[in-house]
Amino acid sequence: MPAFDLPLDTLRRHRPALDEPADFDAFWQATLTSARHPRPLLDSRPVDNGLKLVEAWDVTFRGFAGDPVRAWYTRPAGASELLPGVVEFAGYGRGRGLPHERLTWANAGYAHLLMDNRGQGDQYGSGGATPDPHASAPGGPGPAVRGLLDPHEYHYRRLITDAVCAVDALRALPGVDPGRTAAVGNSQGGGVALAVAGLVPDLAAAVVTAPLLCGIRRALDLSDAGPYGEIAAYLSVHRGAEEAAYRTLSYVEGISFARRAHAPAHFGVGLRDTVCPPSGAHAACNRYGELAPHDPVREIHSYPYNGHEGGDATHVRRQLAWLGAVLDASKT
Repeated sequence: MPAFDLPLDTLRRHRPALDEPADFDAFWQATLTSARHPRPLLDSRPVDNGLKLVEAWDVTFRGFAGDPVRAWYTRPAGASELLPGVVEFAGYGRGRGLPHERLTWANAGYAHLLMDNRGQGDQYGSGGATPDPHASAPGGPGPAVRGLLDPHEYHYRRLITDAVCAVDALRALPGVDPGRTAAVGNSQGGGVALAVAGLVPDLAAAVVTAPLLCGIRRALDLSDAGPYGEIAAYLSVHRGAEEAAYRTLSYVEGISFARRAHAPAHFGVGLRDTVCPPSGAHAACNRYGELAPHDPVREIHSYPYNGHEGGDATHVRRQLAWLGAVLDASKT
């Protein structure tokens, strides 16, 4: 696929207008107030991951509506000091998988929590373990369209709430420095990490790659791939539902979350990405922190000849170097 979105010099200035609902902040404040709990952890038990250098725990914490959400907690074996924390959010259709799969952050010296995606995990990877008991609202089979016509019933309201609660859960685990906690994700996970950055004002850092749910209306015009294609397919059958769908989507728009973020942020995107068009990531970066009391440090790396894989392992090296420097600077 050749480059199909805006030219790079335009992307670097891309700051689209938003159809942001007037009650955006009130909506999320009410949602989170009803979900967050002073004791977020329900269970944490060690598991044998077959590894000698990384220890793992099977964690369950309270998420949206108090529902139990599963996660893997991993950390370097034998580490006794407080470690900076990384909460990672998985991609669309993926669950938390198996406890030996995601090792980069633990091997880099972080306390790592990988959140399961409620009601997902059946499209690729090694499965999930968190059902979504609220998924009966009208909508198609894919998560992107579950409850699409009502923001209170929408799947991403629940998933983003789980993600904020996952930060609380990691901070409550032993061996974690709660003041140095970062949100990390790619694709759907990148969009969720960006939402967390906008909803958790004391987050230490956000590491966001190819974020879903950024520039949603433009993405629906550009792409029939992945989750955006599912939304378009739904609207092709439910003709006349566009206004209700767009209203719901405006409450999970990543650019709106980015505007409210305070933490330093690191972005990455492939300019040939048809799953999450690059104009969304650039817009989120360009408008990042504009409502914050200060201008947060942020940077974006664009890969002109890559698609949804972006910079792949090359980009991970950049993430590791950047996050290490940011969290070292915040150490007290």
